[in-house]
Parts: sequence; structure tokens; C-alpha cells
Amino acid sequence: MLITGLIVGGLLGFTMQRGRFCVTGFLRDIFTLHSWRGFTALLVVIAVHAVGLAALTGTGVITPEFKDFAPLAVVVGGFLFGLGIILAGGCASGTWYRSGEGLVGSWIALFMYALSSAAMKGGVLGGMNDWLKGYTVGVTTVPDALGVSAWWFVVSLAVVTALLVRYFLLKEKAAPAMATLPPRKTGLAHLLAEKPWHVFGTAAIVGTLGVIAWPLSDATGRNDGLGITTPSSNLLKGLVNGNDKGYFDWGVLLVLGILVGSFIAAKASGEFRVRVPDARQAGRSVVGGLLMGVGAAWAGGCTVGNGMVQTSLFSFQGWVALVFIALGVGVAAKLWLKPDQPVNAQDVELATGGSTAGPDAPDPTDFTGLTSAVSVLDRPLVSVGASSSAGTAAKTGLTVLGDGRWGMDTLGAVCPFPLIEAKNAIRLIDVGDELVIDFDCTQATDAIPRWAATDGHEVTQFEARGDAGWVIAVKRGH
Repeated sequence: MLITGLIVGGLLGFTMQRGRFCVTGFLRDIFTLHSWRGFTALLVVIAVHAVGLAALTGTGVITPEFKDFAPLAVVVGGFLFGLGIILAGGCASGTWYRSGEGLVGSWIALFMYALSSAAMKGGVLGGMNDWLKGYTVGVTTVPDALGVSAWWFVVSLAVVTALLVRYFLLKEKAAPAMATLPPRKTGLAHLLAEKPWHVFGTAAIVGTLGVIAWPLSDATGRNDGLGITTPSSNLLKGLVNGNDKGYFDWGVLLVLGILVGSFIAAKASGEFRVRVPDARQAGRSVVGGLLMGVGAAWAGGCTVGNGMVQTSLFSFQGWVALVFIALGVGVAAKLWLKPDQPVNAQDVELATGGSTAGPDAPDPTDFTGLTSAVSVLDRPLVSVGASSSAGTAAKTGLTVLGDGRWGMDTLGAVCPFPLIEAKNAIRLIDVGDELVIDFDCTQATDAIPRWAATDGHEVTQFEARGDAGWVIAVKRGH
């Protein structure tokens, strides 16, 4: 039965990779884009989980067990985990599936995450873990604390989620169509490995796999569902110490399956390529991975164990952890997802040859929309207009392509930096000019064309350049 862990993990990894399913991005978008669309997808996972697990519990198929709520550990751990996933460029499950895409930065973060979580879970940092988790209160789930059936919460969450999904689907239907890559495959191959997967459909599949996972895992003696932190820790412990203590359990095969499934999806879609980070991102991956492991150990889980499973069981741990993970993401976004050298009014006037007054004038304090974004490769990015000279363009980091077209190289930049740079550059070039962006961030294949459609810009070119490389041209519309 252990092999079912590998199968479920493989399906999960394939689904997450093809659906660009990133909880870090969902939470980050609340603070950087003021968008709740991604968070609604997370609610879909939780709601599907909640219905399925409540049914399995009610029929006696599974019997979830809960530890007393440790508020201090959950609050501190959740916040640290939120900081870590911004630095690492993805949460626990996201780091596993992006490793399958060939991102060396994710490999680094994954190792540090497994190492620090192993140190906290019975390793050299075990005492610190036990100390912070020693303070508990005698509650486990919200329904139990209130003395009511969990179905009241299950049905309420399902209704709210359905209304939110309907709202965003109607909003998408009314918006201009988003540009997509031209098809190169046909039939089932196109549907599975090429056509973009909608985030809500992807979320429904992830939630369904989570429901299926619990009884399959329970059949092997592991009374739990989806989980990433303990399996990652156990994998490292098993590799170092052997399997005398049964480290290679269903959960370990689950996370290995995520890696395999993601690799298969990335290869099938032409999105696999080994991509080595620059020194800055490598350093962030190290620190981010360490914070993820420590934070998840204290909080009792990651964005999967807490943010998808414990929330669906309506435990205090799950919902409090999710709130503080989100707060950590918000603080980290303000600290690190901003330009190194903000553009001031004089820079913009010099670059565009015009006035900075008016609705398009950039506000250097608002990096969510029109701030200058500096490439993670340490290239200064200050856009120039059509009236500027080629020398000025070269100095500022854009390439003059002629006929009102400007090239921007973001190869090597991880999500969300290609989008941040594009949003800045498009605001500083002239209306009708085109920004031609080279990028190799898989998530940007959705983020950049979605932003262009939402903000009223025209995509005049969108194509793949070999494996895991793309070019998109965006004409400024206003």
C-alpha cells in the first residue's frame, strides 16, 4: 500500500505544475496586487477537503487526532514560515514541484527546509521545539469548542467559497481575453501538457486528492492526509540514519511523488530546464529554506498540513497558522519585493522627455503597481521612452529594438520579479510602444499575460523559446 503514496504524490505534482498552483503566490497577491482570486482557489481546496473529510469521519472511515492548541508556537512558527516562503520563492509543496521544473534555487531551499525541520523534529533543535510548543490551551477544533457539528462550518465554508468562485468567474468572463501560447500539440496531449489549467479547477483536483490521500495513508498505519514537513524531515533522516525507525513511510513517498509528477509534467510541456540562480537568490533560498523548516515545525505544519488539511478540519491550529503565515508573507513582501533603487520624478522626466504629473506618474512608495523594479541579476531597470537616445537606453538596462520597441531581459529572475519589472517598464514607455520581455519563470507565463489583459495592454507576441524560455511583447494601451 505504500506505493499509493507515490501515485497520489505523482498526480499532485503533475496537477500543481500544470495548474501553476502556488499558495505563496496566492497569499502574496493579496498584498502586492490586492487580489483575492488566488486565495479563493485556496478556499476551494479547503472546502473540498472539508466536505470529503467530514464525510469520511462521519462514516468512521478515518478518525483524525488532534493535539492541544499551542498558540505561541503556532503564531511564531506561522509568521516565520511566511517570511521564509517569500525568500525561498515558494512554499513547501511549491518548492517540491518547482524542483521538478529544474530550479536549482528550489533544490537549495528544499534541502535547507528538510535539514532545519529534521533538526527541530528530534534533532539538535528538538529542545527548542519542545520548549515553545510546551505552552498549550485545552482546545483543538472550533466545532468541539462550541459543541456543535462540524457540518455547520463545512456547509458555510462551501457556500461562501462557491459565491466567491462565481464572482471571479463572472469577472473573468467580462474581462478581455488573456493571451495564451500558440498550441503545438493536439488532443489529450494539448489538454494535459499545454493548455493552461484554470486555477479553480486545479484547486478542486488538489482538494480531491487530499481527501483520497487520508484513507490510503491510514491503511499503512499513518493516520494523516497530505503533509510535507514531516515527510521531508523523515526523508533526510532516513537517508542519513537508515530506515530502522521506519522513516520511509507513505508520506515520504508522497513528497517524492510530487517531485516525479512535476518533472513529468514539466518535460511533457517543455518547461523543464536546469536554471541556476544568481548569488542573491541562492542566499535567499538558503535563509528561506531554514525559516520554512523551523517555522513549519513550530506551527505544526506548512501551507499544506495547516493551510489545507487542518483548516478543513476547522482546528484552531490550522486557521491561526494560516493567518500568521499570510501576515509573514505580507511583511516579507514589503521588505524584499521592492526595488533597490526607486525611480524619482526627475528620473522619469529625463527618461520620457515629458512631465511626470498626471495619473501615470509613478509613486515610488507603491511597488505593487508602478515602482521601478530592479532585476534580481543586479541590472538597474529604469525605462526610457521613444524620444530617448540609444545611449540612454543602454545605460538604463533596456535594449533599443527600433520602431518603438524596447527589449527587457529578465532571464534568471524568479516570480514575481518579471511581473514587477514589466509593470514598471510599461508605465514609463510611451503609449503605443512595445515592451519585449524575455523570461524563463514558469509562473510568469500566466502572470504577465493576465496582467496585460487586466490593465488594458495588448499582447502582440507570445511564444516559447526552447525549453522553459519565453518571449512576450506587450504594447502599452494607455
